[in-house]
Amino acid sequence: MRDLLLQAAGVIAILISLAHAVLGETKVFARATIEPPRLRTLIRLVWQAGTVAWIAGGVLLIAVPWMGSDAARHWIVGTLAVVFGFAALANALATRTVHLGWIGMSAVVALSVAAY
Repeated sequence: MRDLLLQAAGVIAILISLAHAVLGETKVFARATIEPPRLRTLIRLVWQAGTVAWIAGGVLLIAVPWMGSDAARHWIVGTLAVVFGFAALANALATRTVHLGWIGMSAVVALSVAAY
């Protein structure tokens, strides 16, 4: 059961990350006016760097049950709980409303910690 909770957290992390990528490109950057163009490119790449990192975290959560190492489980779950917890808090503070971003990220943290 613990392994299924971690894998569910990983799947949610990947889905939230993909939504972050798509919505960033179609909603945020489609409307944003950022000058000079080099700065616009830099901000888009930094935005997507977070997406890639969250996807990698989701993959690690899915893979943890097959690693056979309690130390790996400990460090992966602990590190990603902090990463997604901070992202959820930042998203909640920024939106100040019920938002799928912080709800999904909080679910990743809750499932990961419950499976620890």
